[in-house]
Amino acid sequence: MRFRAFVLGLMATSALAARPAAAQHQRQVRHYNSQGRPYYQGPLHVTLAGGTGFYDGDLGNSPSDNFYGVAGSIGVLYRLTPHLHLGSEFSYVPLSARDHLRERGLAFTSHNGVGTVFLRYDLLADESVFAASNDEPPILQLYVQGGAGLLLYDPQSYPGTSRATRNTGFFAPERNDYPALAGAFPIGAGFSVHLFDRWRAGIEGNYYFTTTDQLDDISNKRLGGASANRDGFGTLMLKLDYSLE
Repeated sequence: MRFRAFVLGLMATSALAARPAAAQHQRQVRHYNSQGRPYYQGPLHVTLAGGTGFYDGDLGNSPSDNFYGVAGSIGVLYRLTPHLHLGSEFSYVPLSARDHLRERGLAFTSHNGVGTVFLRYDLLADESVFAASNDEPPILQLYVQGGAGLLLYDPQSYPGTSRATRNTGFFAPERNDYPALAGAFPIGAGFSVHLFDRWRAGIEGNYYFTTTDQLDDISNKRLGGASANRDGFGTLMLKLDYSLE
């Protein structure tokens, strides 16, 4: 419970931090693209998303072996060029799965907080960013993105093939410093649709490479030398985007 309270507190802090940042933004400086067309940077956008996470590690990567939970994120996004955005995001992603080899009888559950900074590249042109343009933002926008950040993970492994309950007996942890930190490197893609006024909505998928083999609290120590790769995970989110200008 303390871990989840910490994660929710960071998300709330991120939301409050976006307000003074928006007040400082002024769209008065012109920049120029490679064709010499003037454009404005910004404005600042606030994003809010909800969805789920997918485990990919030593126990397998089959969707049918995941016990899905509700993931969420909050972030900010700022336009640097007509196609490139700089963003920062904090996400809470619970993960839980069972071993694809039922005879081993292993499973885990984990609470994970992820803070990332990323670059997003819009694949479709947006004429509305150019000076003296009266065009509206495109109804549909496609994009790809990639970044880096930190993962705070707190896993528990247990014997079984079903979702953990309050009566589940967990193994002793493989390390004594959970929740632990690791590097996280997301790559992803998505699309957004203009709804009305300053609002957009879309679907976004990301895959997170990590620097840990203990996202599931199961590595060589538990598998007897069968673990060879770092763990990773994916997310699929429905995302709302609100422009502060």
